[in-house]
Amino acid sequence: MKKFTEYKQLNLNAVADNVAHFWKTNETFKKSVETRQGKPEYVFYEGPPSANGMPGIHHVMARALKDIFCRYQTQNGKQVFRKAGWDTHGLPVELGVEKELGITKEDIGKKITVEEYNQACRNAVMRYTDVWNDLTEKIGYWVDLDNPYITYEPKYMETVWWLLKQLYNKDLLYKGYTIQPYSPKAGTGLSSHELNQPGTYRDVSDTTVVAQFSVKNLSEKASEKISNLESQISNLSILAWTTTPWTLPSNTALAVGRDIEYVLVKTFNQYTFEPINIILARPLLEKQFGKKFVEGTDEDFANYTSESKTIPYQVLAEFTGEDLAGTTYEQLIPWFLPAENAEKAFRVIIGDFVTTEDGTGIVHIAPTFGADDNRVAQENGIPPMLVKDENDNLVPLVDLTGRFLKGENVPELFSGKYIKNEYYDEGTAPEKSWDVELAILLKTENKAFKVEKYVHSYPHCWRTDKPILYYPLDSWFIKITEVRDRMFDLNDSINWKPKATGEGRFGNWLKNANDWNLSRSRYWGIPLPIWRTEDKQEEILIGSVEELYNEIEKAIAAGVQTNNPFAGFEIGNMSEANYDLIDLHKNVVDQIILVSASGKPMKRESDLIDVWFDSGAMPYAQWHYPFENKEKIDQNTDYPADFIAEGVDQTRGWFYTLHAIGALVFDRIAYKNVVSNGLVLDKNGQKMSKRLGNAVDPFETLSEYGPDATRWYMISNANPWDNLKFDIEGIAEVRRKFFGTLYNTYSFFALYANIDGFSYAEAEVPLEERPEIDQWIISELNTLIKEVDVFYAEYEPTRAARAISDFVQENLSNWYVRLCRRRFWKGEYAQDKIAAYQTLYTCLLSIAKLSAPIAPFFMDKLYKDLTKATGTENFESVHLAQFPVSVKKFVDKSLESKMQKAQTISSLVLSLRKKEMIKVRQPLQKVMIPVLDAVQKAEIEAVADLIKAEVNVKEIELLDDASGILVKQIKPNFKALGPRFGKDTSLISKEIQSFSPEQINQLDKEGNLSIVISGKDVILSLEDVEISSQDIEGWLVANANGITVALDITISDDLRKEGIARELVNRIQNIRKDSGFEVTDKVKVYVQNHAVLQEAILANESYIKSETLTEELLFAENLENGIEIEFDDIKTKLTITK
Repeated sequence: MKKFTEYKQLNLNAVADNVAHFWKTNETFKKSVETRQGKPEYVFYEGPPSANGMPGIHHVMARALKDIFCRYQTQNGKQVFRKAGWDTHGLPVELGVEKELGITKEDIGKKITVEEYNQACRNAVMRYTDVWNDLTEKIGYWVDLDNPYITYEPKYMETVWWLLKQLYNKDLLYKGYTIQPYSPKAGTGLSSHELNQPGTYRDVSDTTVVAQFSVKNLSEKASEKISNLESQISNLSILAWTTTPWTLPSNTALAVGRDIEYVLVKTFNQYTFEPINIILARPLLEKQFGKKFVEGTDEDFANYTSESKTIPYQVLAEFTGEDLAGTTYEQLIPWFLPAENAEKAFRVIIGDFVTTEDGTGIVHIAPTFGADDNRVAQENGIPPMLVKDENDNLVPLVDLTGRFLKGENVPELFSGKYIKNEYYDEGTAPEKSWDVELAILLKTENKAFKVEKYVHSYPHCWRTDKPILYYPLDSWFIKITEVRDRMFDLNDSINWKPKATGEGRFGNWLKNANDWNLSRSRYWGIPLPIWRTEDKQEEILIGSVEELYNEIEKAIAAGVQTNNPFAGFEIGNMSEANYDLIDLHKNVVDQIILVSASGKPMKRESDLIDVWFDSGAMPYAQWHYPFENKEKIDQNTDYPADFIAEGVDQTRGWFYTLHAIGALVFDRIAYKNVVSNGLVLDKNGQKMSKRLGNAVDPFETLSEYGPDATRWYMISNANPWDNLKFDIEGIAEVRRKFFGTLYNTYSFFALYANIDGFSYAEAEVPLEERPEIDQWIISELNTLIKEVDVFYAEYEPTRAARAISDFVQENLSNWYVRLCRRRFWKGEYAQDKIAAYQTLYTCLLSIAKLSAPIAPFFMDKLYKDLTKATGTENFESVHLAQFPVSVKKFVDKSLESKMQKAQTISSLVLSLRKKEMIKVRQPLQKVMIPVLDAVQKAEIEAVADLIKAEVNVKEIELLDDASGILVKQIKPNFKALGPRFGKDTSLISKEIQSFSPEQINQLDKEGNLSIVISGKDVILSLEDVEISSQDIEGWLVANANGITVALDITISDDLRKEGIARELVNRIQNIRKDSGFEVTDKVKVYVQNHAVLQEAILANESYIKSETLTEELLFAENLENGIEIEFDDIKTKLTITK
């Protein structure tokens, strides 16, 4: 007969290692897919990580989360393919390679060829694949690592080209010269969704300047308003504020609000002390002038010197913005002039975006560095500050690396220098930044009214962590604005976890989405497959290798291309070997010149595409659609995904691009359910980083605690979409409390099942013939199965984990096993004992299946340890077995309610014992419990014997709630009342404190009570109050869940003797175990004389003998070799023999 495996101790790491070896040897993952052949498919998409960096602890969370639902759906009979993927292009790879090679973007094509650079990227991108695969296997994340999709492979890239062709054919691609976010350190433009990744906007302290723009000619309307003051006015300036002083040399206009009220103010410059007349918005006068400036008289002006503590000012005139429009002014920093239409620059114009929230109510316009600036300038015929370079190209004053241009009029201090210190290599930045130096210059030239530090939110590059610039770029865009309403509507059909992310963060983003900047001026990525003639009049977008091949042949025939780099490639041959012959990267396709319809040569547009488009294309590109596997998309077998999951930052990344491409190309959603998981923070709620020294090594954690405890902790501790405060102690607690309890329960079962030879060979004992406690735990089990099934189905793994954990610890171990332990180790092997074994076995087997998605290793071992000894199921793994099904007829809610009351009452009594430090082994006489009604009375009576045994009391007395023996007291719960009732809380709390006993009882019994406050009906619930009972002399009182207990703590002489006897039983049992006696051995016990102990033994002798399998209990004067025992005030010796 096969026995249940017994273990000496819980070792989760050894279990994981053994199970992982079994999975690999037996190809269990592969079987989990194959055995579901022909069943409905559950579609899962893996968001591709980049393997050029090491995985962190947050990847354990993310991968465990994905694994849970795939395992659950497999157990539910679905076929779940899980293709791994690698994101291989883009900034993370390129920046890492540049750092490694000691080069910058500008060196590519000079110090290193594009081909050599791309080869270096190809080598680097999969560098840590083995580490990622190792982590994936260690945490038990089942995903097909042998056949991953890889974004740099030609087949993948070909599908991306095909998708772009569909957008092009729908007229959803266009080229535009616009102001866009640009990362000088990365050397490329960024899309709006990249700029909105979490953490990109950061508070920075920048030097700000309120500049004085000297008026050249005041507009006609404004001049009329000050015609009587002309003789008094000199040094007339317009004030404009900027947080980016480096843009001031590029200023070509000032914008005012049409209806804003402006004032002309006479005062002095605080740096040069020269008299000035300035114009700014009236609402901002006080804010700009501050305490240093005070309204003054003519005498104050006459007496003002540089030593004066305050500066006088006078308001001389008022204008509207419309009055000021048309005013011209002197160029603030005359280092360059616009190359085109310079005569139209340096004018005051109307701007619809001008406000009086901050600054001066006048906006400095630099069209080359701001989208609003550029728009308003174009509307008013204002030229941008573009100058000609050595090749006669129009360029802004800051180059693509973030350096200010050199020029004969530019002071050396500024010429060729980075405009932000963050762009310098570490340790090479000057002490004073470009902005600070400019502010100093403006001060000395009487062109700065105010210079100060200002904390504001500024966007940074998501990959380099350096500030971005807004920069004029020629880019290709996707017309998101044309389909964003449809994208918004489609999003309504997606089930977001949490819902708030889908409706709020994601939904709001879709509602206001901008066109997608697709262009990236980089080298390692998917090239934009557009070829154009030099005059930009003819172009072609290539959508496949076949199309490119044929176009090359045409170009060769036309004499514009000398050779076909894809010679040898067979059109229509989809083998990997055939596709290995080609490379679609920049270093190859940039050498291809095509021919236009009119016979002109066409060169490829130099841009790559946004790497986020790569990953967003994975539903199609992973299958090389539409060139292969058309049915997977067209017949919906693998599209859309039933489930995806990644971090919350992907609402601006992968979630967005998946959704965008699905809507743009297929007018469909790309996924049905999405879990957006939160951040993994340190235990203090701080973001983890190597710099702070609080990062957690996932491999060390797994090595210490094993994958099961780590996964269970991460899933049960907080909802996946909430931020997890990761505390290593929490894993230790999960290992001890949940896995330790489950292990001990199994060990208890295995020990006695092996003694009795239980192997589930006997016929099933009908449930109705089993004791009530068996019926109860089976009812609770089936309730649990139903709940957990729903939790998994609704993507609520935390609720599933917590429900299972509560069942194992509270119901199964702490209640069922503890109350039934005698049934296992006493009595004959008959129906009652068999029923106990069958019941506990069923619970353990079901727990293994329910928990398998979260703790795959331990639960597989538990499942096999149970089924191998019984043969009740023949699956070789729990992950090939079926998920449990709740049996409705086994659920008895009235029985669950009764037992719940027993558990509550027992818990209250045990807590009172603990409070008074009365051991559970010490019997007490009585518990009094007030009952609210006949139903409650009947339920408690039905479990009274059970409660008495559990808490070790002799009797339970049920009182009519109106008996008056126990007096209830009530007080307001301000935490609940405050948010509900606000200013009325104090009135309500006074009313509560004046409740009569009848009102308190009514509220306690019915759960709510209606009262009138200030003429309004108010309904109070139990959450709004705290009801307790007053202690009575000689008794202790406690209450919970609407139940009150009063415990008699008086210990009579007989009770004391019985307590001593119970302590002795415990010591004898321990000595039996430590001495190696079998559980079934009958023994003789010798006790060294002790008057108090002897008296207690004689009063309880038969009980002691029965509990300890003692045939003879003898007293001796002296036991020299006896084992010392001590409890209470008793100290003596025992000897036990067979």
